[in-house]
Amino acid sequence: MIYLIRHGQTEMNRTGRFQGRLDSPLTALGERQARQVGARLRALADELGGDWAIDASPLGRTRRTAQIIAEEMGLAVRRHDPRLAEVDFGPWEGLTRDEIVGLRPDLADAKAFFLRCPDGESFEALSGRVRDWMDEAEAAGGRSVAVTHAGVGRMMRGLCLGLTLDEIRALDTPQDVVFRLHGTAVERIECVALPSAAPAR
Repeated sequence: MIYLIRHGQTEMNRTGRFQGRLDSPLTALGERQARQVGARLRALADELGGDWAIDASPLGRTRRTAQIIAEEMGLAVRRHDPRLAEVDFGPWEGLTRDEIVGLRPDLADAKAFFLRCPDGESFEALSGRVRDWMDEAEAAGGRSVAVTHAGVGRMMRGLCLGLTLDEIRALDTPQDVVFRLHGTAVERIECVALPSAAPAR
């Protein structure tokens, strides 16, 4: 069973910039989000028992989020796995939505820019590495916590649910929610409400 987490809000999230493989630190809100998620996971672990393991993307924002969650759960992060790293947005990284539309006016009405950059990571590359991690986690049994990013989280949920790319693009990417993935089911587990973060980047 997989428990999917998006990292807490970052400075680049707050200012509306697409991060991709770039990095920026968690904001104060992001730190609180990570702590609330960790507390919710600790409560689930106390209730359900069993073996729990935490894997995280190697990027700084997910490392910090995973560290906080691990502290709350009384665990150590098992590994920082590159298969959980954010989508490579290529030359769009660090740009705002308006700046991207300035380069690509045809995307002005697009609700999400996920996997639209022609020089970024492809659907096949992203889905391949994400599916590989998911298959490994499911085969291992136990409960795997994946601390990752908006794009990877969208892809994980989409693969579970058998969604099209357009349907995957429409998924929300909250930073204060736990998604439980099992087979073809995705369950949303709310944490204590905090002020809303910026839109996904």
